[in-house]
Amino acid sequence: MSGDDVTLTIHPAGRDDELAAVIPDLQIAHWRSTKALLATTGRNWALRTTRSQVIAAVDPGGDSVRAWCREEPRNPDALMMWARVLTERLLAAGRGGTVKRDVVERARWACTVAAQAHPDDPVPWVCLLALTVLDNDPMRPHRRENWAACPDRMLPHGPWPLLEEVVRRQPDLREAYLRLYQCFHARRQGPLAVACWATQAAPPASPVLPLALYAYATEAADRLVTGRSGGTAGFWQTGELRYYTERVRDLWFYRLINPARDASLTDLNHLAYALTATGLPGAHDVFEAIGSYATPSPWEGLSHSGHWQEDFKVARRGAFRMAQRQEHR
Repeated sequence: MSGDDVTLTIHPAGRDDELAAVIPDLQIAHWRSTKALLATTGRNWALRTTRSQVIAAVDPGGDSVRAWCREEPRNPDALMMWARVLTERLLAAGRGGTVKRDVVERARWACTVAAQAHPDDPVPWVCLLALTVLDNDPMRPHRRENWAACPDRMLPHGPWPLLEEVVRRQPDLREAYLRLYQCFHARRQGPLAVACWATQAAPPASPVLPLALYAYATEAADRLVTGRSGGTAGFWQTGELRYYTERVRDLWFYRLINPARDASLTDLNHLAYALTATGLPGAHDVFEAIGSYATPSPWEGLSHSGHWQEDFKVARRGAFRMAQRQEHR
């Protein structure tokens, strides 16, 4: 692909055409195409997790899923999606202020019902992990399992039993580890250490490997907003950050048979940003895998100009120019 400017494709479904096809139906409260999509997804837990998250995000009012649950109140997929919708709704409310504990408990109950309806499904447990971001006051804990000791004593207390429930059903489920990180970030209790631990422990090609880059991008975005520690000047040039960027590039990206098909677009965009910001080689290959599918994260939160799409294009052009110069040497 040429390094010239590209028309960006920004869509919640990314390259998943089957998922994209159901979104218009969700917007008019039609649920049968969603039911069919989840049925064909089957026990591909990673794909089920991704698709259910997007469906809940594009149907925040839950009209489609609510109608589905009325028609088929015992359908495990419908119950899972209702847990997803309530979870996404509460997380959005939590970003805007305090959420009442009884409302959180209703969402937790929906997750429990979904887990009982389909015991092998990791998604209800991922939702329970996501809700721990709202249980961030150690003086007023909601649930004991949200503050459990970690088997690795170097890491803080947290929702480790919930993570274990997910891992029992599907090891290396990327959203589970991302939700774990978000919990510790909300608590301001060693989020970077948790993310780096996950990246270190993940096997080659694991979708958990990019988690450290999420943590570093979040730290950089926080510095950009607050001006703390001189903002982001020199932030991406530390030896530790370069080490994790190389680790993700070499043990994750270059181990994938087909990154454009197999990798999360958000993960690819995080790696592209990190390689560009550190000046490490490989950004061209990652941008090739991304194609036109830019994602707001991490570019939007790290934009100095406020025009993240242009920042993406500038970084992409620079990566292609560098690759061309290396070819002519």
